[in-house]
Amino acid sequence: MTPRKPLEGLKVLELGSLIAGPFCTRILADFGAEVVKIESPDGGDPLRKWRKLYEGTSLWWYVQARNKQSVTANLKHPEGLRLVRRLVAEADIVVENFRPGVLEKLGLSWDSLSADHPGLVMVRLSGFGQTGPYRDQPGFGAVGESMGGLRYVTGFPDRPPVRTGISIGDSIAALCGAIGALMALRHREVNGGTGQVVDVALYEAVFAMME
Repeated sequence: MTPRKPLEGLKVLELGSLIAGPFCTRILADFGAEVVKIESPDGGDPLRKWRKLYEGTSLWWYVQARNKQSVTANLKHPEGLRLVRRLVAEADIVVENFRPGVLEKLGLSWDSLSADHPGLVMVRLSGFGQTGPYRDQPGFGAVGESMGGLRYVTGFPDRPPVRTGISIGDSIAALCGAIGALMALRHREVNGGTGQVVDVALYEAVFAMME
């Protein structure tokens, strides 16, 4: 008999695009979680057409979308929001990597969702976290890797800093999000079933790796 994967039975809703959010949920999906990915109706995740293409589809997409199910929902339409709320009600974890404040504008704030689903765990991935003076700044990997110190030690002493060749800042933040989600689930299990927010800032994740 084939052994079960360790995260089988876990339900995850992804409200993410490109790298950090999808990478986080991909790790969970690889270990058996059921991941439903929400995509916009106007072309879906931009990662589908990002960088190197194979027969019109990005190679990144084939990696990040594996073991997931995709659902189209217009988050600017009431019916799309109702669909997302129904999926949240069935989920253990929601992973999102919008800019801070976007979920709140959509009426999908943590306070709102957790009031209906007290056991929910929400992973929020952004450049600089949900609070603080830089929360509204764009959270590109290049910026986070620079502020976290990684690009200072990458390259050659007589030349400007260079990128590492992969989106390592997003990837590190995503791994921190996956680990945080599992810790939050364990906390829920031993502390009365209450969920919590896992707030991951890309630059802090890189900085922690550098220490």
